[in-house]
Amino acid sequence: MMVVVALVLAGLAALVHVYIFVMESLTWTSAKTRAVFGTSAEEAEATKELAYNQGFYNLFLAIVTAVGIVLVAAGSEAAGAALVFAGAGSVAAAATVLLVASPDKRGAALKQGVVPLLAVVALLVGLLA
Repeated sequence: MMVVVALVLAGLAALVHVYIFVMESLTWTSAKTRAVFGTSAEEAEATKELAYNQGFYNLFLAIVTAVGIVLVAAGSEAAGAALVFAGAGSVAAAATVLLVASPDKRGAALKQGVVPLLAVVALLVGLLA
């Protein structure tokens, strides 16, 4: 049961990071995305290449996590769990870096990091049970 909870949480974390990919790589200079990230039109334009690249990091972590979920669901528990740990664990670690480096972005760090951290913990508990 705990493994199922972990996979659902990991899936939610992956979906959030697909959305972040869309914002960073596809809509970075739009007014809506600028409001989310608190950037001016000038800042968004100046940083759009960096955001584009960063968005793909988020997409790739979401893909790694999603492939892991599929593998666990298909019965390849060891390989799938390794990918979920790598993907969701990296997302949780990146959120921790954001929290430590930019305490004023605590809300964003928690939104990005709590669910994947819970997924990692639940998967660990589920596999050890």
